[in-house]
Amino acid sequence: MTDKLEVDIKVPNQTRYLGLIGKIGEDIARTLKRFKGDREELAYHINLVLTEAISNAIRHANDDDPDKEIHISIYIKDQKLHIRVYDQGEGFDITRLPSPELKYLDEHGRGVYIIRSLMDEVTYKRLKDGHVLEMIKSLH
Repeated sequence: MTDKLEVDIKVPNQTRYLGLIGKIGEDIARTLKRFKGDREELAYHINLVLTEAISNAIRHANDDDPDKEIHISIYIKDQKLHIRVYDQGEGFDITRLPSPELKYLDEHGRGVYIIRSLMDEVTYKRLKDGHVLEMIKSLH
């Protein structure tokens, strides 16, 4: 039997929910019985990518607007963990961010670099009412 999971969360556009969502991600990673790697390491990575993605959505995409919300979807399909973070902002071109390895780069873009480093697939797409950042991790 494969792991079956689907979690759907909506929270106000406030950073005080980062820890809660990160903890949920950790707990999900720890329950993935079929994951062949280190579940504690996966839990740490999922917490990190979730908090980075949500922080970016709150601060940059939603411009710290308290009237907006963040929607997070986590599910497993075809032995892959899918994490989607939806925002209501204007968006940006994820492919145009410079590498944070460059000495002159400031703090911007490091979160996306971390996410790309820890996940197997990362996309950012425009939707009718905003954007979605999808992060996928293979569980093989």
